[in-house]
Amino acid sequence: MLTFARMAYLGTILFALFFLFLSSKSRDFILGAFSAAGDFMDKWAPYSYIVLASVVLIPTLAALVLIKWPQPPEPENPMARYKAAQDVLED
Repeated sequence: MLTFARMAYLGTILFALFFLFLSSKSRDFILGAFSAAGDFMDKWAPYSYIVLASVVLIPTLAALVLIKWPQPPEPENPMARYKAAQDVLED
């Protein structure tokens, strides 16, 4: 679900990335970091993909479990039966 708060965070991140990519030095640094990460993943191919999958899938599954978890029932009001009691003596 994309709520307003999540969309605001997404907009803030995109706004910051826009200004980071304006500068050629920061753009070269970010692209170099992604290139180095890609080379590292190719070098350690089977293990790096397993780690990447676990880093992405485990939080995703945890978030889905939290979203789909049933809501606990409302606790019963213990004083409700005394409000409707007919055998109470009134002054």
